[in-house]
Amino acid sequence: MDAKLLDILVCPLCKSPLVYRKAEQELICKADRLAFAIKDGIPVMLADEARELSTKEVEAL
Repeated sequence: MDAKLLDILVCPLCKSPLVYRKAEQELICKADRLAFAIKDGIPVMLADEARELSTKEVEAL
């Protein structure tokens, strides 16, 4: 994932910064508790496509 792209990407819902999880290939919004997948190097920034995070997952960040 390009570092410059990571610097400008924010959550499409609340505009919070995102946490990049390289191993899982996801961008995480802690505020909305959502994980946006990265497919073939392209972030899928659609709320309908995002995975909801459990409380444990958010606390582990």
